[in-house]
Amino acid sequence: MICCKRVYDALEPSDGQRVLVDRLWPRNTRKDEVHALWLREVAPSAALRKAFHQGEVDFAGFSQRYQQELAAHPEHWYPLLDLAAKGNLTLLYAGKDTQHNNAQVLAAWLEDELERQGPGSSPVCYAP
Repeated sequence: MICCKRVYDALEPSDGQRVLVDRLWPRNTRKDEVHALWLREVAPSAALRKAFHQGEVDFAGFSQRYQQELAAHPEHWYPLLDLAAKGNLTLLYAGKDTQHNNAQVLAAWLEDELERQGPGSSPVCYAP
């Protein structure tokens, strides 16, 4: 199962493998408190992240451009498929918006990839 969760939310046993998928380290958190891998290369490019946060790109445009970046670099996200196949995977992000963030886009991308791989793939959940 793939879930998305704010990095500031409490660690839970059901989280499974936790992976921070933001390019920047979250403010006011120590690395030993997060209990997660950090895959900054799977995050959106700095230019795309800035354009989205400055309002130059809406969420639909952000999602489309981020998916193009993911398609161009499968080596960045492919290891996440292996983690999802082995058990629960929680994608961590720092943003306040729980519905419109890179982790949600990445989770949907990974879900599509798992579906393409066929039966035995892990389901995806979206944390509110």
